[in-house]
Amino acid sequence: MSHQLTLSLQFGKIDDAANHRAALPRHKVARWIRHALQCDAEITVRIVDAEEGRTLNRDYRHKDYATNVLTFDYAQTPLVVADLVLCAPVVSKEARENEKTLQAHYAHLLVHGLLHAQGWDHETSEDEALAMEAHETQIMTGLGFVDPYRS
Repeated sequence: MSHQLTLSLQFGKIDDAANHRAALPRHKVARWIRHALQCDAEITVRIVDAEEGRTLNRDYRHKDYATNVLTFDYAQTPLVVADLVLCAPVVSKEARENEKTLQAHYAHLLVHGLLHAQGWDHETSEDEALAMEAHETQIMTGLGFVDPYRS
């Protein structure tokens, strides 16, 4: 069953914007998100530069560095409402370091962030971390990607 999705896809002022836009066609972003949804959702995906990513991470998580994905979840029922903020330079760097395509890494981070928005957590216990990782793997392979943790 496909869940209803209202999607806003936003690009901040980022370097190499054309490459990031090419990796994130709206129809694919919507497909990746729908595949990870457990109910209907309103999701904003924003691609940002390192400065915006660092500011958000510092202001909301008290960690003074840019991270790959930040999830701001506002509601889980009856509708998932969340903002997923992805930091383009961090995503690019990680994709290169892990020998993944930019698109595959974005897809994984969107799935990861969306699971957080639905209550999944990997920081509270090893069991929860393993369960979340297994679910991410199932979603990613179901989308035709390789296991993001074994590639």
